[in-house]
Amino acid sequence: MVRERKVPMPEQPPEQRIRNFREVPLGYNPEQAMEEAERCLQCKDPPCMKGCPVSVKIPKFISLIRKGDFEGAIAVVREDNSLPAICGRVCPYENQCEGACILGRKYEPVGIGFLERFVADYEREKLGLRAEQASSTGKRVAVVGSGPAGLTAAADLAKLGHEVTIFEALHEPGGVLMYGIPEFRLPKQIVRAEVDYVQRLGVKILTDVVVGLTVTVQELLEEFDAVFVGTGAGLPKFMHIPGESLNGIFSANEFLTRVNLMKAYLFPEYDTPIAVGKRTAVIGGGNVAMDAARTALRLGVERSMVVYRRTEREMPARIEEIKRAKEEGVEIHELIAPVEYRGDGSGWVRKMRCIRFRLGEPDSSGRPRPVPIQGSEFDFEVDSVVVAIGQDPNPLLPQKTPGLKVSEYGTIVVDEEGRTSMERVWAGGDIVHGDATVILAMGTARRAAASIHRFLSVQ
Repeated sequence: MVRERKVPMPEQPPEQRIRNFREVPLGYNPEQAMEEAERCLQCKDPPCMKGCPVSVKIPKFISLIRKGDFEGAIAVVREDNSLPAICGRVCPYENQCEGACILGRKYEPVGIGFLERFVADYEREKLGLRAEQASSTGKRVAVVGSGPAGLTAAADLAKLGHEVTIFEALHEPGGVLMYGIPEFRLPKQIVRAEVDYVQRLGVKILTDVVVGLTVTVQELLEEFDAVFVGTGAGLPKFMHIPGESLNGIFSANEFLTRVNLMKAYLFPEYDTPIAVGKRTAVIGGGNVAMDAARTALRLGVERSMVVYRRTEREMPARIEEIKRAKEEGVEIHELIAPVEYRGDGSGWVRKMRCIRFRLGEPDSSGRPRPVPIQGSEFDFEVDSVVVAIGQDPNPLLPQKTPGLKVSEYGTIVVDEEGRTSMERVWAGGDIVHGDATVILAMGTARRAAASIHRFLSVQ
């Protein structure tokens, strides 16, 4: 008899976790992992693999967990995914591998994400990270950016024997994994361990190098045989409404970077204060909005409010992230959006004038279009606002690279293999497809890395 529901993963209770930045889900133990693995139907033509952007051999690694061969299971996962501890935590697997799971047609799908996280954590905690360096091909590849796309491309190319150097603009590698996702959802030690694995493959990482300023792509091409660009989507979006320059209004990038990399949550031990006051409004309905709202609670605000112009049903955030936010006390305010911010005369925001919406016909996203209701304006009292309505591609490298074709949206134009308009230059991740998920960035990076390898193999 197949168990109908997933083996539940233990979590910190809400009343405890809102007082700390420790990880919320606590992970499976071996017995729980083996019990969940028993639910897998071991399909002959597994649709779960087709739903995975990096094509992890899901039934194979789950069958090894069933047998208690956790070392074998993680070896299978790492054949296709160099960042499993990260993916097991932040992937929207409910829409990908688990969304395609046959068992999910009748019961809850197999907890593929939970199991991937388990074997990755087991490796790190019990076995130690091990990575064999391949024999060198003598070919050299430069990777720009150390986010999920850059790390994935670098790891794949290193496994094939190419000498890879990553150039990272910030002082610590990891990209959005380090600065954009809160500690309670993706601990920094997990990111550092995955970066360490990539380095064990032989990848070199140079930090504090801004490609486009410190060095150009053209200069990299003089030293390397190929270049992969994975600079992500780090340009904040704003609504361009009156009062947006008032103090206390943050982009989600600034807010989360201060808390993550600059340790604002440890003030005054770390001298990076972030003024949130008693009432924080977060504009948006995605995972970043939930991250910001939950972070504000942990910084001590009395009211953390998510303001969204559609309803909760249309929010792009993962269901489990919305659920956890609400458990912790985050308020969801539907069908409203700000049209103006007002200060108190001192330069700080104090009120947010909002307008109400109703849902109309579906737009290009397939979701109901929010239609403003004229005359419905009202004031919302706030002490701080976090704007989390998405991010645009990082414009610096494209602007500083003549000959690199860019779309009207600021993304680098590539073919199906990730080739750009410049010879010997490939790109992948958010700089190609826009602000999206970690695993999608990894998938495009893998395709580009495979294309780079084919190119280098005939040179």
